[in-house]
Amino acid sequence: MILVTLGTQDKSFKRLLDIVNNAIENNIIKDEVIVQCGHTAYKSKNMKIFDFCSQKKLESLIKKCDLLITHAGVGSIISGLTFNKKIIAVPRLSKYKEHTNDHQLQILNKFSEYKYILALNEKDNFADVYKKVKNFKPKKYKDNSLKIINVINDYIKDVL
Repeated sequence: MILVTLGTQDKSFKRLLDIVNNAIENNIIKDEVIVQCGHTAYKSKNMKIFDFCSQKKLESLIKKCDLLITHAGVGSIISGLTFNKKIIAVPRLSKYKEHTNDHQLQILNKFSEYKYILALNEKDNFADVYKKVKNFKPKKYKDNSLKIINVINDYIKDVL
């Protein structure tokens, strides 16, 4: 199963859903596709689509999926990495009014550079990136949240 997540951004990301839907129609994707579309209105006979769900339900879907295709939001990428999922990420771009700026390009480039994810940039061919995912071995993600919390706690203790 392939899970597509668009996060909670209040702007449409129809472009990504068009890419996935076209890949299904062209027999590139043959697996079941489930989509968390957020605020993106989209209809397709090829995908099971819902807008929002609980964090618990989303985590359950991420755990079950073989591939996560997502916008290049940090939270969505880290959610997939936490469960050791292969990820194809696509940045929301301001020129399409998918976001207010292009910070997702920076996020995408860094996670891709460090071999955590596969990037699908605007000029990339989805079929080519999708073929790569079969042999892609993402770098193991290590959560440093506790270390950051401890640094903040130590700082607060020193200040007070």
